[in-house]
Amino acid sequence: MTPTSHQHEYRHGHGHEPEHRHGADDDQAEILDLDAEVLAGHTASITAWLPVEAAPRHIVDLGSGTGAGTLALLKRFPGAEVTAVDTSAAHLRRLVEKAGSEGVADHVRTVQADLDTGWPDLGTPDLVWASASMHHMADPDRTLRQVHETLAPGGLFAVVELAGFPRFLPADAPAERPGLEERCHAALDRHHAEHMPHRGADWGPKLTAAGFTVEGERTVTVDIGPPHTEAVGRYALGSLRRLRGGVAEMLPAEDLAALDRLLDTESPHGVARREDLTVRTERTVWAARARRT
Repeated sequence: MTPTSHQHEYRHGHGHEPEHRHGADDDQAEILDLDAEVLAGHTASITAWLPVEAAPRHIVDLGSGTGAGTLALLKRFPGAEVTAVDTSAAHLRRLVEKAGSEGVADHVRTVQADLDTGWPDLGTPDLVWASASMHHMADPDRTLRQVHETLAPGGLFAVVELAGFPRFLPADAPAERPGLEERCHAALDRHHAEHMPHRGADWGPKLTAAGFTVEGERTVTVDIGPPHTEAVGRYALGSLRRLRGGVAEMLPAEDLAALDRLLDTESPHGVARREDLTVRTERTVWAARARRT
């Protein structure tokens, strides 16, 4: 249930495609870590909003990546045990390292699995968390039913989705090709419409059809900076590199050249040296209750 490829989409912790070369996995881990750092406050606001009836004892993080959700959930529910599920062994190793550095390794179990090919034994959790992973499922409706069967009666399922790839540049940037970022996003959206039909889906009706009762839906607007931190500069650079990988063949030569100039770390006009960077996106979360017996 989660791709480990950022060539076509910025990845926020998923779990189902085959692993790629180690260099790509390392690059993805760096971006996932930066995502966790830059958006930590917004993730915390989502975990604080979850309508839990009691502090969960067992949480499953589906498509955990390097642990942004796992560690945020343990901050919110320090007495819980979290089972982190992902296809990438490298990302799970990084998650364990981060958990150790935060003193919560004893609260984390990892499961390497492809949920499209088989459902591992995940116990009977009180809370299941899936951040930016559900739209990667080969059959999301089947996965939703499986989550419903896995949850404890009355347990909560939190589905978090992003409103596309984050934006970083002003609309009039760069000077020689204004609107470049929006054109890149439009090209990426065309790709996703073909290859990821569930991206951007309204998960409310799907959750209801799977037997859940949707208890809440919330959209969190992300708009950070300027001024921005050094981490935001690295986040923008790494993210735009991955955006380039997904759209290079669809861009006119002039746009691709302008994008490459932005990605040039030696250039005074490179994205990492811009003082007008922001991080703009939205996250929507659905909180759905499993049937009680």
